[in-house]
Amino acid sequence: MSLQSLKTNWLRVAVHIGAWIPAGVMIWDALTNQLGAEPIREIILRTGKTALVLLVLSLACTPANTLLGFKPALKVRRALGLYAFFYALAHLTMFVGVDYLFDVALLADAILEKPYALVGAAAFLVLLPLALTSTKSSMKRLGQTWNKLHRAVYLAAILVIVHFVWLVKLDVREPLIFGAIIAFLLALRIHFIRRFIAHWRGRIGNTLKPARSNATKQSFPH
Repeated sequence: MSLQSLKTNWLRVAVHIGAWIPAGVMIWDALTNQLGAEPIREIILRTGKTALVLLVLSLACTPANTLLGFKPALKVRRALGLYAFFYALAHLTMFVGVDYLFDVALLADAILEKPYALVGAAAFLVLLPLALTSTKSSMKRLGQTWNKLHRAVYLAAILVIVHFVWLVKLDVREPLIFGAIIAFLLALRIHFIRRFIAHWRGRIGNTLKPARSNATKQSFPH
């Protein structure tokens, strides 16, 4: 990759590297026996939390563009969403395959007895069609239906927070913090809130323009 290409795509590069770091750390910790007394549970927790963080970052991309004018965020939204699904898939696979050895009867009992497992499975099933239709060809084929379908990510995010709260049971501070962040990001999509922020952003920008203009004149006198 050339230096010019790196300057243009620095955010994409950062996202791809950053998304693989948690997986690399988990592999290293597994190889060096650093996963604690319950390594499987630790991996399940780590993959789930990483999926949540990436999902939150993907939800932040649209507000970053529409409200802050940070257009590069849109270029990494799909990658963040797919990485979130990748970690969610790893999270589910560890739970189903390692914890329950793909035993359907045991798994059914676990889902019925543990509400957090049921909500987590529901969140994954919501994310699954979004991941499968994340290609450009799917966007063209589905048209406006694609946008409606991918709004289901909001439901998935809410289900993930409920899953997290019910999982930890006692100390719910961390899931509630994530929940507050998601609620804020979803609120930014409400029309009148978006217009209000855009209005004040425009007023601040207009206020700063004369100051910048004067500074330019003072720095580069004619």
